[in-house]
Amino acid sequence: MSSSDKPGSTFGSAAYGGDNWSPRLATHQQEIGNIWADCGIDSEWRPLKSVLLHCPGEELNAARNDPDRVQMLDVVDLGQARDEHAAMVEAYRSNGVAVHSVEPDQPCPPNLMFCADLLVMTPQGAILARPASTVRAGEERQVARRLAALGIPILATLTGKACFEGADLMWLDEKTAIIGRGLRTNDAAIAQIANLLNGLGIELIAVDMPFGSMHFMGMLRIVDRDLAICWPRRTPHRCVTLLRELGFQVVFPDFQDDQTSYRGINFVTLGPRRILMVAGLNSIQNEFEKLGIECLSCPTDELSRAAGNVGCLTGVLSRDQQALTISG
Repeated sequence: MSSSDKPGSTFGSAAYGGDNWSPRLATHQQEIGNIWADCGIDSEWRPLKSVLLHCPGEELNAARNDPDRVQMLDVVDLGQARDEHAAMVEAYRSNGVAVHSVEPDQPCPPNLMFCADLLVMTPQGAILARPASTVRAGEERQVARRLAALGIPILATLTGKACFEGADLMWLDEKTAIIGRGLRTNDAAIAQIANLLNGLGIELIAVDMPFGSMHFMGMLRIVDRDLAICWPRRTPHRCVTLLRELGFQVVFPDFQDDQTSYRGINFVTLGPRRILMVAGLNSIQNEFEKLGIECLSCPTDELSRAAGNVGCLTGVLSRDQQALTISG
């Protein structure tokens, strides 16, 4: 009698590696779109498929008495801000982009609507942010909860004293990402993110940002495989030279140190040379259109009082990916 035939024996059963054991052979990446939700990005410019947003609620009223205390620029009218946010949602949906909402399960901190800061996507899932200020601490918990509900894998939660906001990291190509070291992202976070991306075969290049700037997103926007928009005299030298080495045309619009220019660069790329930008910026839009960029727009005049616009408000969850095509 074999051991598997003995009464009460477990040897030889599937649970213990017997003939009916079924080994898991697919890679994590191969399981995205199957076990995990379809998600991930490996560029800033390929067609946008899904985003994460949060429509502001009563938390915005925290800015009534002292906007600076909650890191906003001015008092925000909640009704108008919500109307503008709804128009942005409709702009995405009318262009075939799936919109998911954070849907917090408890009272929100005042800046939760700035979803770009709260995560960054890789080709295989999300890296959760750890915001740098006490005002925003804990916002990542609500995003983590929603990502889990959507079936999006969270590849990393930063630990120790690491601080990172998603608007500080961007993809230059399928194997190269760039991250800004500054007010919102520190060396501890860069080291943890670099280690994770290295395991995915991706190089992370860190550059220093000027003192007094908020996010790297405010210096660099990529609109096609070979076209980047950069802020003159602010974008790090290494970033510009690297873009050029990778074959990008680097364009420096006539941006000034003013709210109009800040809003002008705060756009989201919908697909190659196609963007969703702030409405009413005619001179900047004309510059973009001369580059062959199709410009769709939505109003954010009231939302901008909270120190952010279309790009800041949008957490990108998925784009078409070249890496998936290559790897099969």
